[in-house]
Amino acid sequence: MFLRMAPFLLLLMLLSGCSKPLPDDKLMYAGEWQSKEMYLLILPDGTVAYERLKNGGTTSINGPLKEFNGDNFVVGFGPLSSTFEVSEPPHLVDGHWQMVVDGVRLTRSPD
Repeated sequence: MFLRMAPFLLLLMLLSGCSKPLPDDKLMYAGEWQSKEMYLLILPDGTVAYERLKNGGTTSINGPLKEFNGDNFVVGFGPLSSTFEVSEPPHLVDGHWQMVVDGVRLTRSPD
């Protein structure tokens, strides 16, 4: 997994200067979130890396967090941005942090 994510992490380091830090009331979003078909990394400095497997293809986005709209968040640059719909914000389930983004239940990796 690390070798596959290495290019994303390098890009994240380069983009970190363009992002806004997470607001204090959204710090629970920070972390490495995963499911079988989705990977989402949100850093406290507002840098985001996303990869999703769907219908035999892969979609990925790496960029700065632009803003939160309620529980949803927007990632990207200017018109090249995507809104992530959060139907369940981060919460504890049996001792594990979970949230639902774009209809996918994600679990945060232990720190």
